[in-house]
Amino acid sequence: MITAEQIAQYQTEGVVVLRGVFKDWVGKLNAGADYNVENPSHRAITHQAKDNSGRFFEDFSNWQSIPEFKEFVEQSKMAEIAAQLMQSQKVQMFHDHYLDKAAVSGVATPWHQDMPYYFVDGMQTASFWVPLDSREERVSLKSVVGSHLWPKLIMPTKWSGNAEFYPGDDNFMSLPDIDNGDYDIRSWAVEPGDVVVFNFKTVHGANANAAPTASRTVSFRVVGDDAHYIQRPGDTSPNYPDINQTTGERLREDWFPTIYG
Repeated sequence: MITAEQIAQYQTEGVVVLRGVFKDWVGKLNAGADYNVENPSHRAITHQAKDNSGRFFEDFSNWQSIPEFKEFVEQSKMAEIAAQLMQSQKVQMFHDHYLDKAAVSGVATPWHQDMPYYFVDGMQTASFWVPLDSREERVSLKSVVGSHLWPKLIMPTKWSGNAEFYPGDDNFMSLPDIDNGDYDIRSWAVEPGDVVVFNFKTVHGANANAAPTASRTVSFRVVGDDAHYIQRPGDTSPNYPDINQTTGERLREDWFPTIYG
């Protein structure tokens, strides 16, 4: 389903687009997204622009309670594709993340890496960013080529106020000025059924939704053989306060089941 060239691109650039691989799942994923909006979890967050225009709703870690998402995780080719891209023998499901930007929303997704927010470390990781609506390139996901190979992780911040998650920790670096023209940025127009896959360490973001239609995306995050728990110096997002693991351990399979291998 994917080529050697796409695997090589994922390894070297940290991001790849795969066309039409989930076209048969669009209806199911839309039904799951509708259910998520109608039944948000306690982790759900709604962001708004400073002038209170627009709306950006997100929710996490619900795939086991949303039948359509669970079916996708367990029965689609996602896990097999992830194993090939990550070059991993096994794949564990980490979590899902639903993002819903209202039409003409004034709320952008700022440049960031996902991994600093997580209690996960390792190179064999993959985030499947699945659009549920047609997306012009100007409002699509954008990623910084090769940023998954940077020597330090970016300091994670709270999007609502830009406060640092782990203030004073020099294991993290400040976000550079990505828009100054020095960086190679990938972005694609996408259709439902396409997927953009990127490493947890890949710096990415998205512009505010300037289109007159909603911009909805469901992401599924998975990890491979070398991924392991790491104790961060503060709360993670999503947060699992009772995980009871120590740095270096493989993620507990009762919470993060193996879905391939």
